[in-house]
Amino acid sequence: MAEISLLLLIFAIFGGYLLGIFSGLLPGIHTNNFALALVALAPFLAERGISPFYIALIILSNAVAHTFHDIIPSVFLGAPDGDTALAVLPGHRLLLEGAGAEAVRLSALGSAGSVVASLVFVLPFSLFFGAVYPFLEQYMAWVLLTIVFLMLATEKGEQVKGQGSLAKYRYRAFALLLFLMTGALGLFAFSREAFLVPVISFGTASVLLPLLSGLFGASQLVISLFTGSEMPEESVTGLQLSQKRIVRGVLTGSAAGSLVAWLPGVSSAIAALLAGLFVKGDFDKNGLEKRKDGEKENGKETGEGGPGESRTFLYSDPEADPETLESSKEFIVSVSGVNTSNAIFGLVALLVIGKTRSGAMAAVNEILGPESFDFPSLLLFFSAILLTSLLSYFSTVWIGNNAHRLLRKLDYAKLCACVLFGLALMVFLFTGLFGLFIFIISTPIGMLPSFMKVRKSHAMGVILLPVILYFL
Repeated sequence: MAEISLLLLIFAIFGGYLLGIFSGLLPGIHTNNFALALVALAPFLAERGISPFYIALIILSNAVAHTFHDIIPSVFLGAPDGDTALAVLPGHRLLLEGAGAEAVRLSALGSAGSVVASLVFVLPFSLFFGAVYPFLEQYMAWVLLTIVFLMLATEKGEQVKGQGSLAKYRYRAFALLLFLMTGALGLFAFSREAFLVPVISFGTASVLLPLLSGLFGASQLVISLFTGSEMPEESVTGLQLSQKRIVRGVLTGSAAGSLVAWLPGVSSAIAALLAGLFVKGDFDKNGLEKRKDGEKENGKETGEGGPGESRTFLYSDPEADPETLESSKEFIVSVSGVNTSNAIFGLVALLVIGKTRSGAMAAVNEILGPESFDFPSLLLFFSAILLTSLLSYFSTVWIGNNAHRLLRKLDYAKLCACVLFGLALMVFLFTGLFGLFIFIISTPIGMLPSFMKVRKSHAMGVILLPVILYFL
C-alpha cells in the first residue's frame, strides 16, 4: 500500500459523503452514475498524483451515504429509487400523520444500526460464506429461482373490497409478466452491449446504466411529474417507536441485506421484501396491512381481503391507528437497514469471494484490482464507512427535520423535469444512441408496476433472468 496523505484521505471521504447526499436527495440519480464517472476519471487523476485508492474511497463513501439519504425523497416526494420503492407508502402514511421527520429519523437510525450490526457480524459471515460459497455457486440458479418464487408467491397486489379471493392470482400473473418482460429486455440489452458507443469515453460502457436508470429512475420521475406532493404544516421529530421494534427492524434488515449481498442479481429491494416478511403487519406493494376479518380501525370495520383476512390502506383513515403506524415505522427501519447492510457486505463479498454485486463495487474492483486489498487498506475502508455513517446520520436527521419547509419553496414538477432531462443526457453521453434507446424503452416498462398494482422489485427480472439462464 502506497503512502497515505491524511488530507487527501479526509477529502476523499468527505467528497464521497457529499456525493451521497446529492444522489440520495435527487430522484433518478444513483451511486452507479458517479461510480462510472469516477472510474473514467481515475487515469486522469492518477497522472496528477492522486492514487486510485482515494477514488475507491469516494465511491465507497458515496454508496454508504446514499443509503442514508435516499429515504428523504421517498417520504416527502414519493419518488424513490429502486432500493426504497417499498418504503414509499408507509413513509407517506407517516407524513400525512405529521410524522414525516420521524420517519426519516427512524430510517437514519435503521441505517446506523445496520452499520454496527454489519461490522459485528462481518467476520463470522465472511468465514461462513467463504466456506459455503463454492458449494452454493453450483446451485446458484436454484437459489435464485427460489427467491423469484418467493417474490411471486408473496405478491398480493391491491386488495379491494368485493374483488374476490382469486384476485391475488391475477396480480401474481401480472408480477410474472413483468418479471419476464424485464428479463427479456435484459437479455436483449446484454447481448448487444457492444452497440454502446459513448459520446464521452468513460472506459467500458455498461448497459446497466440505461436499464436501471429507465426502469427505476426515469419511470418514477415521469409518474411523479403527474402527482402532487403537499408538505404538512408541522412534523413530529421525536421517536415514538418502542426499542424492541427498532432493534427488530435493524436486525431483520441487516440480516436480509447482508445475506443477499453474496448473490448475483439480487438487489436490496428484493432483500427488503424478504425482510418485510418478518415485520409485523405484512406490507404489500401498496402499503396494505393484514388484519383479521371484523377487526376494527378506529371503530370502523376494515375491508375484506382474502379468506380469513382483510386489508386497509395505511393512510386511509385521517386518524392514526397506533398499531398500523408502529408497523409502518418498523418497516422503514428494516428497509433502511437492508440498504446500508447490503452496501457494506457488497465490499465484503468482493474481498472474500472476489465477486462484485453492485455497480459501486464493480467500479472499486476495476480501479484497484483484488490484489490491492491488504490489511491497512481494509482498516481505512471500514474507518471510512464509520465516519461516513456518522456524518450521514446527522445530516439525514437535519434534512428530515427541515425538508417540509425547504420543499415548500421548490417547484417539484420542474425539479423532476430537470432531473429527468439530466438523466437522459447522462445516459446519452455515457452510452450513446443505443444506450438512449434502451433508456427510452425501459422507462415505460418501469412504469408498469404502478398500473399493475404490483411491487416494482419484480422489474429486477432485468438482471435476475439473464443471471439464472447463465447459471443453468
